[in-house]
Amino acid sequence: MSGAQCCENPPVPSSGSGSGKVEEIGGLSSYVSGPADSNAAVILISDVFGYEAPNLRKLADKVGATGFYAVVPDFLHGDPYVPDQKPITEWLKTHGPDQGFEDAKPVIEALKSKGITKIGAVGFCWGAKVVVELSKYPYIQAGVLIHPSLVSVEDIQGVKVPLSILGAEIDHVSPPEVVKQFEAALNSKPEVDSFVKIFPGCSHGWSVRYKDEDEGAVKSAEEAHRDMLEWFIKHLK
Repeated sequence: MSGAQCCENPPVPSSGSGSGKVEEIGGLSSYVSGPADSNAAVILISDVFGYEAPNLRKLADKVGATGFYAVVPDFLHGDPYVPDQKPITEWLKTHGPDQGFEDAKPVIEALKSKGITKIGAVGFCWGAKVVVELSKYPYIQAGVLIHPSLVSVEDIQGVKVPLSILGAEIDHVSPPEVVKQFEAALNSKPEVDSFVKIFPGCSHGWSVRYKDEDEGAVKSAEEAHRDMLEWFIKHLK
């Protein structure tokens, strides 16, 4: 399911470029941060607003500072969703996460060619669907879905790698009752390590669309970031 809430509160452009750099990985322009000689990488897969979102790049820097090679590929090929230009349903017809899944494969191969042996992926909204597809195969060693969109219970039932799901209490896209269905599906797979958490008082997109001056929103986003990092440290290091 994808709806209006996916498109609310678009990121505000920032003059800061972060501590990383943009280079091509697996045929895609990618923002990278962290030690290039790390043996563990984390791919951050954006929401519909794309890989240039300042808070997403700040999070990549945080992931990189933890010792992972953080990679934010441009899975939207320079054409992120722009509110009011066209309905999100129309935009999705040419920006399906199924294509993101295919585009992720050469990115993963490129990372492996650098000597990286463990790869995790975190997806936000639209990107969560890409991560859940990767999690059905041995492409990655751990996944995190944050305020997921377009993800079904059937998707979760097909997961084969450790998976964490971080949901929002105020989320019309993946409401708490749906996240609890995801949790039940994971609980029925004891061979797959899982972690599910619903953030009270938070809305869809809270982890990467917060405003710096909103202390409460920043605190909730940072809590989600910590949970994500702890999951990757547990399964990739």
